[in-house]
Amino acid sequence: MGQEVIEDIRKDYVYDLIEQGKRADGRGFLDFRDITVERDLIKKADGSTRVQIGDTVVLVGVKVEPGAPFPDTPNKGVLMTNAELVPLASPEFESGPPGENSIELARVVDRGIRGSETIDLEKLCIEEGEKVWMVFIDIHTLDNDGNLVDAAALGAIMSLLNVTIPYEQYGLTGEDTLQIRDTPVAVTVVEIGGNLLVDPNVYEESAATSKLTVISNADGSISGLQKSGSSGLTEEKIVKMIEIGIEKAREIREKYLPKI
Repeated sequence: MGQEVIEDIRKDYVYDLIEQGKRADGRGFLDFRDITVERDLIKKADGSTRVQIGDTVVLVGVKVEPGAPFPDTPNKGVLMTNAELVPLASPEFESGPPGENSIELARVVDRGIRGSETIDLEKLCIEEGEKVWMVFIDIHTLDNDGNLVDAAALGAIMSLLNVTIPYEQYGLTGEDTLQIRDTPVAVTVVEIGGNLLVDPNVYEESAATSKLTVISNADGSISGLQKSGSSGLTEEKIVKMIEIGIEKAREIREKYLPKI
């Protein structure tokens, strides 16, 4: 039996369940899988978090070091986000240079942090035009069972909240705690057969005709949106997906993130 036939069978199975108001793991349409968060697992990182949503596992590490600012922002620190999708995590991932999926994952996580102005980049300036703090966020997938974006975004903000800036290591002085101004949380909503579901597993992602990742801030404002999928979305559907995203983000924030 060919791979395409197997995938079609899986999609039909997902559709049949959704039409019955069910999901394979027994969740409601607007329920997340169990979320587990572990911090400070990478001793050489300045902040790190392992996030598990169901069977999806990501490890996020943050490294901070001095470097030169970009010419057009001489008084601002640098934020760079990278994602690595390794074959160990999924047979669909290939080794080698970052592919389209890893680039998209990194960009969505990065967009949420920048859009919310989570980090005041001006406060990361050491010497204008010469030296600033550079914040590197590295996302490593350990196991992919769908919804990598939400797991990676949660891992990123949790890691940033735990960052200690290594002033002493580089012979500098200053406030060693990274100042965080907001806590953006990503919630991915998919449409399958006209129904909206959050936190899709890998088979639900494959069956979905549209997917919208909503990244919202503590006050309910939006810091990022990412739409993908083969079908368009009506304005009414988009509004509903955003409402769901904001509400589920609030629940996640209250349970896992400290108030700032």
